[in-house]
Amino acid sequence: MSATTKTTPKTFHVKSFGCQMNVYDGERMAELMAAEGMVATDDANAADLVVLNTCHIREKATEKVYSDIGRLRKHGDPMIAVAGCVAQAEGEEIVRRAKVDVVVGPQAYHNLPKLVADAAAGMPALDTDMPLASKFASLPARRKVAPGAFLTVQEGCDKFCTYCVVPYTRGAEVSRPFAAIVDEAKALVDAGAREITLLGQNVNAWTDGDGRGLHDLIRALDRVPGLARIRYTTSHPNDMTQGLIDAHRDVESLMPFLHLPVQAGSDRVLRAMNRQHTRDGYLRLLDRIRAARPDIALSGDFIVGFPGETEAEFAETLSLVDAVGYAQAYSFKYSPRPGTPAATLNGQVPPEAMDERLQRLQAALARDQAAFNAASVGRACSVLIERRGKREGQWLGKSPWLQSVHVVGPHAIGDVLDVTLVQAGPLSLTGEVRVRAAA
Repeated sequence: MSATTKTTPKTFHVKSFGCQMNVYDGERMAELMAAEGMVATDDANAADLVVLNTCHIREKATEKVYSDIGRLRKHGDPMIAVAGCVAQAEGEEIVRRAKVDVVVGPQAYHNLPKLVADAAAGMPALDTDMPLASKFASLPARRKVAPGAFLTVQEGCDKFCTYCVVPYTRGAEVSRPFAAIVDEAKALVDAGAREITLLGQNVNAWTDGDGRGLHDLIRALDRVPGLARIRYTTSHPNDMTQGLIDAHRDVESLMPFLHLPVQAGSDRVLRAMNRQHTRDGYLRLLDRIRAARPDIALSGDFIVGFPGETEAEFAETLSLVDAVGYAQAYSFKYSPRPGTPAATLNGQVPPEAMDERLQRLQAALARDQAAFNAASVGRACSVLIERRGKREGQWLGKSPWLQSVHVVGPHAIGDVLDVTLVQAGPLSLTGEVRVRAAA
């Protein structure tokens, strides 16, 4: 870590890697810097302070952080802060290897302004503590936000899947207080949000300790004036309660989209992953969800090449994909993370086998996403406009099923439009505006 003094930064840039929770954390760190009088810039090479908000789920993501540090050093001498899960897992290693100015873990980023001041004074600036006290109370009020906003309600995980670093980098499962979440949701709506996505490493495990679960929180947020849409991610099958299923049936603002990772279709592989659910239990759960909300779009996560996975076990994953028909999904090759039990398991699958399996899996998932989009043609739905499209007069928004939809007309960011979906591509659709919905 730098031992020389630096000028106190006046401009900053935050780059977030990985999941939506990192996007949320990046937004909050930007608000912290702005509250200190610093000005945000989109150009990392022009910033006095660059915050790299990191992800540690995959090896390539970790190496990308070091590559970014090297590129930044070539363009000048900014103050560099490494935040997030790589900072938590490899704090001292980052100091040794990259000689950055600030290292701060995901449970300590509310201390970022002090750490930056310490670094400017030539003092050590590393904080990877995981205090019990909530960092959220130390964060500034929400500022102007996009029509779709993220809101972290739960952090950490107690599941200890054998491939995952989250319990070690984010800590034990902790739920934010009910009232604090509702207050932040109201502030987000006041700042321009029309849709809020509730975030957590295991979001459907949220509880207030008095018997209320995520479904109760969703029903409370449904009563917030001006909030048109509610989503949540990421969920664990074992925490998908009947109350939450019923909320999908009853709450109009809760969008018909569910990201419910399964990871594999083989029960033996699921046991080795310590996923704590079975293939049959997962499929029966989806039947219950679809009975409550027949039009729900399903999304999932998959890992191919987990240690010991045979070709026959991979075929079980393909057959599960065929049985479900995912509207979207994320799929990855297994990547051993230091300190996780799976990293030391026998039977590591050769890279070429993982590559070939991933290609087959992604082809099946792309087929089903294209089929879901094609089946959507003719549907009437609302579209929340999020940004301008690439063409003149074109706008891009999201359908209730989280599909990207292009529309043309004199619209504005934040509009909720009543459209008919008229054309489908593999990744997006085209909509024709019927009536401009009331704000």
